[in-house]
Amino acid sequence: MKRVVSLWLPHWATDRLKIASRRAEGLAVHREVRLGKVRLNEPRLAWASEEARPLVTVAAANGRALLAAIDENASAAGLLPGMVLADARALVPDLAVRPSHPDKDAAALAQLADWCARFSPWVAVDGADGLFLDITGCAHLFGGEARMIEDLAQRLRRFGYRVRLAIADTPGAAWAAARFATLARGSDSIILPSGGTREAIAGLPVAALRLSQVQAAELERLGLKTIAELYPLPRAALLRRFGLEPARRLDQALGRIDEPINPRTPASPHEARLAFAEPIVEAASIAAALDRMLAGLCGHLASEQLGVRQLRLVLFRVDGSLQHVSIGTSRPNRDPHALRRLFAKLFDRLDPGFGIEAMSLTATQAEPLEDLQLVLAQARAQSQKRARAENRAAVETPLLPAAAESAEPLDETAIERAVDEAALAALADLFANGRFANEPAPVRLTRPAPQESHLPERAVAPVPALAGKAERWTAIALSTVRPVRLLPRPEPLETDETESETLPTSFRWRARPHRIRLAEGPERIAPEWWRPAASGASVSDTRDYYRVEDSEGRRFWLYREQTVSRWYLHGLFA
Repeated sequence: MKRVVSLWLPHWATDRLKIASRRAEGLAVHREVRLGKVRLNEPRLAWASEEARPLVTVAAANGRALLAAIDENASAAGLLPGMVLADARALVPDLAVRPSHPDKDAAALAQLADWCARFSPWVAVDGADGLFLDITGCAHLFGGEARMIEDLAQRLRRFGYRVRLAIADTPGAAWAAARFATLARGSDSIILPSGGTREAIAGLPVAALRLSQVQAAELERLGLKTIAELYPLPRAALLRRFGLEPARRLDQALGRIDEPINPRTPASPHEARLAFAEPIVEAASIAAALDRMLAGLCGHLASEQLGVRQLRLVLFRVDGSLQHVSIGTSRPNRDPHALRRLFAKLFDRLDPGFGIEAMSLTATQAEPLEDLQLVLAQARAQSQKRARAENRAAVETPLLPAAAESAEPLDETAIERAVDEAALAALADLFANGRFANEPAPVRLTRPAPQESHLPERAVAPVPALAGKAERWTAIALSTVRPVRLLPRPEPLETDETESETLPTSFRWRARPHRIRLAEGPERIAPEWWRPAASGASVSDTRDYYRVEDSEGRRFWLYREQTVSRWYLHGLFA
Protein backbone atom coordinates (compact mmCIF):
# COMPACT_ATOMS: atom_id res chain seq x y z
CA MET A 1 0.00 0.00 0.00
CA LYS A 2 1.30 3.41 -0.96
CA ARG A 3 1.95 5.84 1.89
CA VAL A 4 2.46 9.57 1.46
CA VAL A 5 3.50 12.37 3.82
CA SER A 6 2.07 15.83 3.29
CA LEU A 7 4.22 18.49 4.93
CA TRP A 8 2.57 21.89 5.29
CA LEU A 9 4.42 25.00 6.43
CA PRO A 10 1.61 27.50 7.13
CA HIS A 11 3.99 30.42 7.77
CA TRP A 12 6.73 29.44 5.33
CA ALA A 13 7.68 32.88 3.99
CA THR A 14 7.85 34.60 7.38
CA ASP A 15 9.54 31.62 9.05
CA ARG A 16 12.19 31.69 6.34
CA LEU A 17 12.88 35.37 6.99
CA LYS A 18 13.11 34.83 10.74
CA ILE A 19 15.50 31.91 10.37
CA ALA A 20 17.70 33.84 7.94
CA SER A 21 17.75 36.83 10.29
CA ARG A 22 18.49 34.59 13.24
CA ARG A 23 21.43 32.95 11.47
CA ALA A 24 22.84 36.29 10.37
CA GLU A 25 22.47 37.62 13.90
CA GLY A 26 24.13 34.52 15.29
CA LEU A 27 27.09 34.86 12.96
CA ALA A 28 27.45 38.53 13.88
CA VAL A 29 27.31 37.72 17.60
CA HIS A 30 29.84 34.96 17.17
CA ARG A 31 32.19 37.31 15.33
CA GLU A 32 31.87 40.11 17.86
CA VAL A 33 32.25 37.80 20.84
CA ARG A 34 35.42 36.41 19.34
CA LEU A 35 36.73 39.95 18.94
CA GLY A 36 35.71 40.82 22.50
CA LYS A 37 33.51 43.73 21.40
CA VAL A 38 30.28 42.59 23.02
CA ARG A 39 29.00 40.26 25.68
CA LEU A 40 27.19 37.15 24.62
CA ASN A 41 23.71 37.98 25.99
CA GLU A 42 23.28 41.58 24.76
CA PRO A 43 22.46 40.93 21.07
CA ARG A 44 20.28 37.96 21.97
CA LEU A 45 18.03 40.22 24.02
CA ALA A 46 17.67 42.62 21.11
CA TRP A 47 16.99 39.76 18.75
CA ALA A 48 14.35 38.29 21.08
CA SER A 49 12.47 41.61 21.21
CA GLU A 50 12.51 41.78 17.40
CA GLU A 51 11.15 38.23 17.14
CA ALA A 52 8.14 39.08 19.28
CA ARG A 53 6.82 41.65 16.77
CA PRO A 54 4.22 40.39 14.27
CA LEU A 55 5.89 39.95 10.88
CA VAL A 56 4.26 40.24 7.47
CA THR A 57 5.50 40.33 3.89
CA VAL A 58 4.01 42.78 1.43
CA ALA A 59 3.50 42.70 -2.33
CA ALA A 60 2.23 45.48 -4.58
CA ALA A 61 -1.01 44.83 -6.48
CA ASN A 62 -3.06 47.39 -8.43
CA GLY A 63 -1.31 50.27 -6.74
CA ARG A 64 -1.89 48.93 -3.26
CA ALA A 65 0.35 47.17 -0.75
CA LEU A 66 -1.25 43.88 0.24
CA LEU A 67 -0.16 41.33 2.82
CA ALA A 68 1.37 38.33 1.03
CA ALA A 69 2.30 36.25 4.09
CA ILE A 70 1.84 36.55 7.82
CA ASP A 71 3.50 34.89 10.77
CA GLU A 72 1.89 33.23 13.76
CA ASN A 73 1.77 36.43 15.83
CA ALA A 74 0.15 38.41 13.03
CA SER A 75 -2.40 35.65 12.52
CA ALA A 76 -3.24 35.70 16.22
CA ALA A 77 -3.74 39.46 15.99
CA GLY A 78 -6.42 38.99 13.34
CA LEU A 79 -4.44 39.75 10.17
CA LEU A 80 -5.05 37.79 7.00
CA PRO A 81 -3.17 37.42 3.70
CA GLY A 82 -4.59 39.79 1.10
CA MET A 83 -5.35 42.53 3.62
CA VAL A 84 -4.31 46.08 2.74
CA LEU A 85 -1.18 47.12 4.63
CA ALA A 86 -2.76 50.35 5.89
CA ASP A 87 -5.63 48.40 7.44
CA ALA A 88 -3.17 45.95 8.99
CA ARG A 89 -1.18 48.80 10.55
CA ALA A 90 -4.39 50.20 11.98
CA LEU A 91 -4.99 46.89 13.78
CA VAL A 92 -1.37 46.20 14.72
CA PRO A 93 0.71 49.41 14.91
CA ASP A 94 3.88 47.55 15.92
CA LEU A 95 4.03 45.57 12.71
CA ALA A 96 7.28 44.41 11.14
CA VAL A 97 7.00 44.63 7.35
CA ARG A 98 9.27 42.97 4.78
CA PRO A 99 8.97 42.87 0.99
CA SER A 100 7.71 39.64 -0.49
CA HIS A 101 10.17 37.56 -2.55
CA PRO A 102 8.33 34.56 -4.02
CA ASP A 103 11.39 33.48 -5.99
CA LYS A 104 13.53 33.28 -2.86
CA ASP A 105 10.75 31.46 -1.02
CA ALA A 106 10.57 28.91 -3.86
CA ALA A 107 14.34 28.43 -3.90
CA ALA A 108 14.46 27.90 -0.15
CA LEU A 109 11.56 25.43 -0.35
CA ALA A 110 13.45 23.49 -3.02
CA GLN A 111 16.46 23.33 -0.68
CA LEU A 112 14.24 22.05 2.09
CA ALA A 113 12.90 19.40 -0.30
CA ASP A 114 16.47 18.31 -1.00
CA TRP A 115 17.13 18.06 2.73
CA CYS A 116 13.99 15.92 3.18
CA ALA A 117 15.59 13.39 0.83
CA ARG A 118 17.27 11.99 3.95
CA PHE A 119 13.86 10.48 4.80
CA SER A 120 12.79 9.45 1.30
CA PRO A 121 14.34 9.79 -2.16
CA TRP A 122 10.91 10.60 -3.57
CA VAL A 123 10.24 14.23 -2.54
CA ALA A 124 8.18 16.75 -4.49
CA VAL A 125 7.33 20.40 -3.91
CA ASP A 126 3.62 20.99 -3.26
CA GLY A 127 2.67 24.54 -4.13
CA ALA A 128 4.33 27.47 -2.38
CA ASP A 129 4.28 26.12 1.16
CA GLY A 130 4.27 22.34 1.16
CA LEU A 131 6.04 19.12 0.28
CA PHE A 132 5.03 15.58 -0.57
CA LEU A 133 7.18 12.63 0.53
CA ASP A 134 6.46 9.19 -0.82
CA ILE A 135 7.57 7.01 2.09
CA THR A 136 6.39 3.69 0.69
CA GLY A 137 8.87 1.11 1.95
CA CYS A 138 10.92 3.70 3.88
CA ALA A 139 9.15 4.04 7.23
CA HIS A 140 10.53 0.84 8.74
CA LEU A 141 14.06 2.27 8.39
CA PHE A 142 13.11 4.90 10.98
CA GLY A 143 11.24 2.61 13.35
CA GLY A 144 7.80 2.98 11.82
CA GLU A 145 5.56 5.77 10.55
CA ALA A 146 4.97 7.33 13.97
CA ARG A 147 8.65 7.63 14.80
CA MET A 148 9.49 8.81 11.31
CA ILE A 149 6.93 11.61 11.21
CA GLU A 150 7.79 12.68 14.74
CA ASP A 151 11.48 12.76 13.87
CA LEU A 152 10.75 14.88 10.80
CA ALA A 153 8.48 17.26 12.73
CA GLN A 154 10.95 17.61 15.58
CA ARG A 155 13.84 18.48 13.27
CA LEU A 156 11.77 21.08 11.42
CA ARG A 157 10.58 22.63 14.66
CA ARG A 158 14.17 22.83 15.82
CA PHE A 159 15.06 24.73 12.64
CA GLY A 160 12.31 27.23 13.48
CA TYR A 161 9.47 26.17 11.16
CA ARG A 162 5.81 25.83 12.14
CA VAL A 163 4.68 22.59 10.55
CA ARG A 164 1.69 20.29 10.19
CA LEU A 165 2.17 16.80 8.82
CA ALA A 166 -0.07 13.93 7.85
CA ILE A 167 0.44 10.40 6.52
CA ALA A 168 -2.21 8.80 4.35
CA ASP A 169 -2.67 6.38 1.46
CA THR A 170 -2.99 9.13 -1.14
CA PRO A 171 -1.49 12.61 -1.62
CA GLY A 172 -4.98 14.12 -1.61
CA ALA A 173 -5.95 12.56 1.70
CA ALA A 174 -2.61 13.48 3.29
CA TRP A 175 -2.97 17.07 2.01
CA ALA A 176 -6.47 17.33 3.46
CA ALA A 177 -5.49 15.91 6.85
CA ALA A 178 -2.37 18.08 7.16
CA ARG A 179 -4.39 21.27 6.69
CA PHE A 180 -7.87 20.55 8.03
CA ALA A 181 -7.73 17.60 10.46
CA THR A 182 -7.99 18.25 14.19
CA LEU A 183 -4.66 17.30 15.74
CA ALA A 184 -4.10 15.91 19.17
CA ARG A 185 -3.11 18.42 21.81
CA GLY A 186 0.58 19.23 21.58
CA SER A 187 1.01 17.33 18.31
CA ASP A 188 1.84 18.60 14.84
CA SER A 189 1.05 15.44 12.93
CA ILE A 190 -1.63 12.88 12.23
CA ILE A 191 -1.52 9.40 10.70
CA LEU A 192 -4.55 8.14 8.79
CA PRO A 193 -4.91 4.35 8.99
CA SER A 194 -3.98 2.38 5.92
CA GLY A 195 -7.12 1.41 4.03
CA GLY A 196 -9.33 3.76 6.09
CA THR A 197 -9.08 6.91 4.03
CA ARG A 198 -12.80 7.14 3.24
CA GLU A 199 -13.83 7.24 6.89
CA ALA A 200 -10.85 9.35 7.99
CA ILE A 201 -11.55 12.30 5.70
CA ALA A 202 -15.34 12.08 5.78
CA GLY A 203 -15.71 14.81 8.41
CA LEU A 204 -13.33 17.29 6.77
CA PRO A 205 -14.75 20.33 4.93
CA VAL A 206 -15.06 20.22 1.16
CA ALA A 207 -12.25 22.78 0.88
CA ALA A 208 -9.93 19.95 1.98
CA LEU A 209 -10.32 18.48 -1.52
CA ARG A 210 -7.99 21.17 -2.90
CA LEU A 211 -10.84 23.04 -4.55
CA SER A 212 -10.80 26.71 -5.40
CA GLN A 213 -12.42 29.12 -2.97
CA VAL A 214 -15.25 29.73 -5.43
CA GLN A 215 -16.04 26.02 -5.82
CA ALA A 216 -15.82 25.35 -2.09
CA ALA A 217 -18.09 28.32 -1.32
CA GLU A 218 -20.61 27.16 -3.93
CA LEU A 219 -20.74 23.65 -2.44
CA GLU A 220 -21.17 25.01 1.08
CA ARG A 221 -23.92 27.39 -0.10
CA LEU A 222 -25.84 24.35 -1.31
CA GLY A 223 -25.41 22.63 2.03
CA LEU A 224 -22.57 20.30 1.06
CA LYS A 225 -20.20 21.25 3.85
CA THR A 226 -18.26 18.03 4.46
CA ILE A 227 -16.66 15.45 2.20
CA ALA A 228 -19.01 12.76 3.55
CA GLU A 229 -21.95 14.65 2.05
CA LEU A 230 -20.42 14.21 -1.42
CA TYR A 231 -20.26 10.41 -1.14
CA PRO A 232 -23.96 9.62 -1.85
CA LEU A 233 -24.32 12.18 -4.67
CA PRO A 234 -24.78 10.73 -8.17
CA ARG A 235 -21.60 11.27 -10.16
CA ALA A 236 -23.47 12.60 -13.22
CA ALA A 237 -25.24 15.25 -11.18
CA LEU A 238 -22.00 16.33 -9.52
CA LEU A 239 -20.26 16.66 -12.88
CA ARG A 240 -23.19 18.50 -14.46
CA ARG A 241 -23.51 21.03 -11.66
CA PHE A 242 -19.89 21.68 -10.59
CA GLY A 243 -17.76 20.45 -13.46
CA LEU A 244 -14.97 17.91 -13.44
CA GLU A 245 -12.80 19.28 -10.63
CA PRO A 246 -14.73 18.27 -7.45
CA ALA A 247 -15.28 14.70 -8.69
CA ARG A 248 -11.64 14.37 -9.80
CA ARG A 249 -10.29 15.65 -6.50
CA LEU A 250 -12.60 13.36 -4.56
CA ASP A 251 -11.47 10.34 -6.60
CA GLN A 252 -7.82 11.29 -6.09
CA ALA A 253 -8.28 11.59 -2.34
CA LEU A 254 -10.00 8.19 -2.16
CA GLY A 255 -7.42 6.54 -4.41
CA ARG A 256 -9.79 5.84 -7.30
CA ILE A 257 -7.52 7.84 -9.59
CA ASP A 258 -3.78 7.48 -9.34
CA GLU A 259 -1.98 10.74 -8.54
CA PRO A 260 1.73 10.35 -9.23
CA ILE A 261 4.28 12.39 -7.31
CA ASN A 262 6.98 13.85 -9.51
CA PRO A 263 10.18 14.04 -7.45
CA ARG A 264 12.27 17.17 -7.62
CA THR A 265 15.33 15.12 -8.47
CA PRO A 266 14.92 11.80 -10.28
CA ALA A 267 15.24 8.93 -7.86
CA SER A 268 18.00 6.49 -8.69
CA PRO A 269 17.69 2.77 -7.93
CA HIS A 270 21.41 2.70 -7.17
CA GLU A 271 21.88 4.49 -3.88
CA ALA A 272 23.56 3.94 -0.52
CA ARG A 273 22.60 5.80 2.65
CA LEU A 274 24.13 6.09 6.05
CA ALA A 275 22.79 7.83 9.18
CA PHE A 276 24.88 8.52 12.26
CA ALA A 277 23.91 8.30 15.90
CA GLU A 278 25.95 11.45 16.56
CA PRO A 279 26.93 14.20 14.08
CA ILE A 280 30.38 13.80 12.58
CA VAL A 281 32.74 16.63 11.61
CA GLU A 282 36.12 14.96 11.12
CA ALA A 283 37.35 14.39 7.57
CA ALA A 284 38.53 10.91 8.54
CA SER A 285 35.02 10.00 9.70
CA ILE A 286 33.52 11.27 6.45
CA ALA A 287 36.08 9.28 4.46
CA ALA A 288 35.35 6.12 6.45
CA ALA A 289 31.63 6.53 5.87
CA LEU A 290 32.25 7.08 2.17
CA ASP A 291 34.32 3.89 1.97
CA ARG A 292 31.52 1.94 3.58
CA MET A 293 28.91 3.30 1.18
CA LEU A 294 31.20 2.75 -1.83
CA ALA A 295 31.66 -0.88 -0.89
CA GLY A 296 27.92 -1.44 -0.61
CA LEU A 297 27.04 0.48 -3.77
CA CYS A 298 29.72 -1.20 -5.89
CA GLY A 299 28.59 -4.60 -4.65
CA HIS A 300 25.04 -3.76 -5.68
CA LEU A 301 26.24 -2.59 -9.11
CA ALA A 302 28.27 -5.77 -9.55
CA SER A 303 25.16 -7.86 -9.02
CA GLU A 304 23.53 -6.00 -11.90
CA GLN A 305 26.69 -5.88 -14.07
CA LEU A 306 26.72 -2.08 -14.10
CA GLY A 307 29.35 0.55 -13.61
CA VAL A 308 29.19 4.17 -12.46
CA ARG A 309 29.48 7.10 -14.84
CA GLN A 310 28.31 9.82 -12.44
CA LEU A 311 28.27 9.66 -8.66
CA ARG A 312 26.81 12.20 -6.22
CA LEU A 313 27.72 12.44 -2.55
CA VAL A 314 25.31 14.41 -0.34
CA LEU A 315 25.99 15.38 3.27
CA PHE A 316 22.98 16.28 5.44
CA ARG A 317 24.05 18.80 8.05
CA VAL A 318 22.35 19.26 11.39
CA ASP A 319 21.33 22.84 10.54
CA GLY A 320 19.13 21.60 7.68
CA SER A 321 21.50 22.54 4.87
CA LEU A 322 23.19 20.27 2.36
CA GLN A 323 26.68 19.82 1.06
CA HIS A 324 27.18 17.83 -2.12
CA VAL A 325 29.92 16.97 -4.56
CA SER A 326 29.85 14.93 -7.74
CA ILE A 327 32.36 13.00 -9.76
CA GLY A 328 32.28 11.56 -13.25
CA THR A 329 34.14 8.74 -14.90
CA SER A 330 35.20 8.43 -18.51
CA ARG A 331 33.70 4.96 -18.71
CA PRO A 332 31.70 2.66 -16.39
CA ASN A 333 33.60 1.90 -13.21
CA ARG A 334 32.77 0.03 -10.03
CA ASP A 335 36.18 -0.13 -8.41
CA PRO A 336 35.71 1.33 -4.88
CA HIS A 337 39.37 2.28 -4.58
CA ALA A 338 39.41 4.15 -7.89
CA LEU A 339 36.18 5.98 -7.05
CA ARG A 340 37.50 6.81 -3.60
CA ARG A 341 40.56 8.48 -5.13
CA LEU A 342 38.32 10.71 -7.24
CA PHE A 343 36.55 11.98 -4.13
CA ALA A 344 39.78 12.63 -2.21
CA LYS A 345 40.49 16.04 -3.73
CA LEU A 346 36.88 17.17 -3.33
CA PHE A 347 36.89 16.72 0.44
CA ASP A 348 38.57 20.12 0.74
CA ARG A 349 35.42 21.75 -0.62
CA LEU A 350 33.11 20.19 1.96
CA ASP A 351 32.12 22.15 5.02
CA PRO A 352 30.64 19.92 7.75
CA GLY A 353 29.39 23.00 9.65
CA PHE A 354 28.09 22.00 13.07
CA GLY A 355 28.03 18.34 12.08
CA ILE A 356 26.79 15.83 9.54
CA GLU A 357 23.96 13.57 10.59
CA ALA A 358 23.48 11.53 7.40
CA MET A 359 25.10 10.87 4.03
CA SER A 360 23.87 9.48 0.74
CA LEU A 361 25.79 8.23 -2.27
CA THR A 362 23.82 8.03 -5.50
CA ALA A 363 24.83 6.69 -8.90
CA THR A 364 23.02 9.29 -10.98
CA GLN A 365 24.24 7.58 -14.14
CA ALA A 366 25.15 3.90 -14.46
CA GLU A 367 25.93 1.91 -17.58
CA PRO A 368 26.81 -1.71 -18.36
CA LEU A 369 30.48 -2.52 -18.07
CA GLU A 370 32.18 -3.17 -21.40
CA ASP A 371 33.48 -6.65 -22.13
CA LEU A 372 37.02 -5.35 -22.44
CA GLN A 373 36.96 -4.20 -18.85
CA LEU A 374 35.91 -7.66 -17.74
CA VAL A 375 39.03 -9.12 -19.33
CA LEU A 376 41.05 -7.79 -16.44
CA ALA A 377 38.84 -9.51 -13.93
CA GLN A 378 39.01 -12.71 -15.98
CA ALA A 379 42.80 -12.56 -16.15
CA ARG A 380 43.03 -11.95 -12.42
CA ALA A 381 40.73 -14.88 -11.66
CA GLN A 382 42.64 -17.24 -13.96
CA SER A 383 45.95 -16.16 -12.52
CA GLN A 384 44.72 -16.90 -9.01
CA LYS A 385 43.33 -20.24 -10.15
CA ARG A 386 46.61 -21.19 -11.80
CA ALA A 387 48.57 -20.24 -8.69
CA ARG A 388 46.34 -22.39 -6.48
CA ALA A 389 46.68 -25.33 -8.87
CA GLU A 390 50.47 -25.06 -8.87
CA ASN A 391 50.56 -24.91 -5.11
CA ARG A 392 48.39 -27.97 -4.75
CA ALA A 393 50.40 -29.85 -7.42
CA ALA A 394 53.52 -29.20 -5.45
CA VAL A 395 51.90 -30.99 -2.55
CA GLU A 396 51.60 -34.14 -4.73
CA THR A 397 48.13 -34.02 -6.21
CA PRO A 398 48.49 -35.70 -9.65
CA LEU A 399 45.21 -34.44 -11.20
CA LEU A 400 45.66 -30.75 -10.58
CA PRO A 401 48.12 -29.99 -13.44
CA ALA A 402 45.47 -31.19 -15.92
CA ALA A 403 42.92 -28.93 -14.20
CA ALA A 404 45.28 -26.03 -14.56
CA GLU A 405 45.73 -26.73 -18.26
CA SER A 406 41.97 -26.82 -18.77
CA ALA A 407 41.71 -23.11 -18.14
CA GLU A 408 40.66 -21.14 -21.22
CA PRO A 409 43.55 -19.45 -23.00
CA LEU A 410 43.67 -15.70 -22.53
CA ASP A 411 43.94 -13.19 -25.30
CA GLU A 412 47.18 -11.48 -24.32
CA THR A 413 46.61 -8.66 -26.80
CA ALA A 414 43.20 -7.99 -25.34
CA ILE A 415 44.66 -7.98 -21.86
CA GLU A 416 47.35 -5.48 -22.83
CA ARG A 417 44.80 -3.28 -24.53
CA ALA A 418 42.51 -3.48 -21.51
CA VAL A 419 45.35 -2.59 -19.18
CA ASP A 420 46.33 0.40 -21.32
CA GLU A 421 42.78 1.67 -21.61
CA ALA A 422 42.11 1.17 -17.91
CA ALA A 423 45.24 3.13 -17.00
CA LEU A 424 44.35 5.88 -19.46
CA ALA A 425 40.79 6.05 -18.19
CA ALA A 426 41.95 6.23 -14.57
CA LEU A 427 44.36 9.05 -15.43
CA ALA A 428 41.67 10.92 -17.37
CA ASP A 429 39.25 10.56 -14.46
CA LEU A 430 41.77 11.99 -12.03
CA PHE A 431 42.33 15.04 -14.24
CA ALA A 432 38.64 15.46 -15.03
CA ASN A 433 37.66 15.46 -11.36
CA GLY A 434 40.27 17.98 -10.30
CA ARG A 435 42.56 15.48 -8.61
CA PHE A 436 45.69 17.24 -9.90
CA ALA A 437 44.37 20.74 -10.45
CA ASN A 438 42.23 23.25 -8.66
CA GLU A 439 39.71 23.42 -11.47
CA PRO A 440 36.12 22.84 -10.40
CA ALA A 441 35.01 19.38 -11.40
CA PRO A 442 34.08 18.15 -13.84
CA VAL A 443 36.64 19.28 -16.40
CA ARG A 444 36.03 18.35 -19.99
CA LEU A 445 38.94 16.38 -21.40
CA THR A 446 39.34 16.17 -25.16
CA ARG A 447 41.82 14.82 -27.68
CA PRO A 448 42.49 15.95 -31.26
CA ALA A 449 40.90 13.78 -33.93
CA PRO A 450 41.65 14.02 -37.69
CA GLN A 451 38.86 15.29 -39.95
CA GLU A 452 38.38 14.98 -43.70
CA SER A 453 39.43 18.46 -44.76
CA HIS A 454 42.37 20.16 -46.45
CA LEU A 455 41.88 23.39 -44.56
CA PRO A 456 44.09 23.47 -41.44
CA GLU A 457 41.40 24.94 -39.20
CA ARG A 458 39.09 22.04 -40.09
CA ALA A 459 41.62 19.22 -40.31
CA VAL A 460 41.49 18.53 -36.56
CA ALA A 461 38.56 18.65 -34.15
CA PRO A 462 38.41 17.99 -30.38
CA VAL A 463 36.48 14.89 -29.32
CA PRO A 464 35.89 13.37 -25.86
CA ALA A 465 39.12 11.87 -24.59
CA LEU A 466 37.98 8.25 -24.44
CA ALA A 467 34.95 8.28 -26.72
CA GLY A 468 34.90 5.65 -29.43
CA LYS A 469 37.98 4.16 -31.01
CA ALA A 470 41.14 6.08 -31.78
CA GLU A 471 41.19 7.43 -35.31
CA ARG A 472 44.10 6.67 -37.60
CA TRP A 473 46.14 9.61 -38.81
CA THR A 474 47.12 9.43 -42.46
CA ALA A 475 50.77 9.35 -43.49
CA ILE A 476 50.32 12.74 -45.17
CA ALA A 477 48.94 14.26 -41.98
CA LEU A 478 51.81 12.85 -39.93
CA SER A 479 54.54 13.98 -42.35
CA THR A 480 53.21 17.49 -43.05
CA VAL A 481 54.88 20.27 -41.12
CA ARG A 482 52.34 22.28 -39.14
CA PRO A 483 52.80 25.07 -36.59
CA VAL A 484 52.82 24.37 -32.88
CA ARG A 485 50.04 26.87 -32.33
CA LEU A 486 47.27 27.29 -34.87
CA LEU A 487 45.24 30.47 -34.51
CA PRO A 488 41.47 29.92 -34.21
CA ARG A 489 40.94 32.31 -37.12
CA PRO A 490 43.47 33.51 -39.71
CA GLU A 491 44.38 37.12 -38.92
CA PRO A 492 44.92 39.61 -41.78
CA LEU A 493 48.36 41.22 -42.15
CA GLU A 494 49.59 44.59 -43.33
CA THR A 495 52.34 44.13 -45.91
CA ASP A 496 54.65 46.54 -47.72
CA GLU A 497 54.41 44.90 -51.13
CA THR A 498 52.15 46.19 -53.85
CA GLU A 499 52.76 43.18 -56.09
CA SER A 500 50.28 40.53 -55.02
CA GLU A 501 52.23 37.56 -56.35
CA THR A 502 55.48 38.14 -54.49
CA LEU A 503 56.32 37.34 -50.89
CA PRO A 504 56.52 40.56 -48.85
CA THR A 505 59.82 41.57 -47.24
CA SER A 506 58.05 42.65 -44.04
CA PHE A 507 54.61 42.59 -42.46
CA ARG A 508 52.82 44.06 -39.47
CA TRP A 509 50.86 41.78 -37.12
CA ARG A 510 49.00 43.03 -34.08
CA ALA A 511 50.58 46.48 -34.48
CA ARG A 512 54.10 45.09 -34.42
CA PRO A 513 56.43 45.09 -37.48
CA HIS A 514 58.33 41.98 -38.55
CA ARG A 515 61.02 41.86 -41.24
CA ILE A 516 61.24 38.52 -43.07
CA ARG A 517 64.72 37.03 -43.15
CA LEU A 518 64.03 33.50 -44.43
CA ALA A 519 61.07 31.92 -46.18
CA GLU A 520 60.08 28.49 -47.44
CA GLY A 521 57.12 27.63 -49.68
CA PRO A 522 54.62 27.83 -51.10
CA GLU A 523 52.46 24.91 -50.04
CA ARG A 524 49.22 25.17 -51.97
CA ILE A 525 46.09 24.02 -50.14
CA ALA A 526 42.95 23.66 -52.19
CA PRO A 527 39.47 24.24 -50.78
CA GLU A 528 37.02 21.49 -49.94
CA TRP A 529 35.56 20.90 -53.38
CA TRP A 530 33.05 18.37 -51.98
CA ARG A 531 31.36 20.98 -49.86
CA PRO A 532 28.65 23.19 -51.41
CA ALA A 533 29.51 26.81 -52.04
CA ALA A 534 27.01 27.90 -49.39
CA SER A 535 29.19 26.36 -46.66
CA GLY A 536 31.78 29.09 -47.17
CA ALA A 537 34.40 27.23 -49.19
CA SER A 538 34.84 27.99 -52.89
CA VAL A 539 37.51 27.77 -55.57
CA SER A 540 38.61 31.32 -54.80
CA ASP A 541 39.79 30.21 -51.33
CA THR A 542 42.88 28.45 -52.63
CA ARG A 543 45.77 29.35 -50.36
CA ASP A 544 49.55 29.47 -50.73
CA TYR A 545 51.23 28.88 -47.36
CA TYR A 546 54.80 29.98 -46.44
CA ARG A 547 56.93 29.23 -43.41
CA VAL A 548 58.88 32.43 -42.67
CA GLU A 549 61.37 33.56 -40.04
CA ASP A 550 61.81 37.20 -39.08
CA SER A 551 64.98 39.05 -38.17
CA GLU A 552 64.55 38.15 -34.46
CA GLY A 553 64.22 34.39 -35.10
CA ARG A 554 60.43 34.13 -34.74
CA ARG A 555 58.82 31.70 -37.12
CA PHE A 556 55.35 32.22 -38.60
CA TRP A 557 52.94 30.46 -40.92
CA LEU A 558 51.58 32.89 -43.54
CA TYR A 559 49.34 32.38 -46.48
CA ARG A 560 48.01 34.37 -49.39
CA GLU A 561 44.60 33.96 -50.93
CA GLN A 562 44.98 33.75 -54.67
CA THR A 563 41.99 35.73 -55.86
CA VAL A 564 41.89 38.58 -53.38
CA SER A 565 45.70 38.69 -52.99
CA ARG A 566 45.56 39.27 -49.29
CA TRP A 567 47.97 37.93 -46.69
CA TYR A 568 47.04 36.24 -43.44
CA LEU A 569 48.87 34.79 -40.46
CA HIS A 570 47.56 31.39 -39.46
CA GLY A 571 50.04 29.90 -36.98
CA LEU A 572 53.21 30.18 -34.92
CA PHE A 573 56.06 27.69 -34.96
CA ALA A 574 58.01 28.96 -31.98
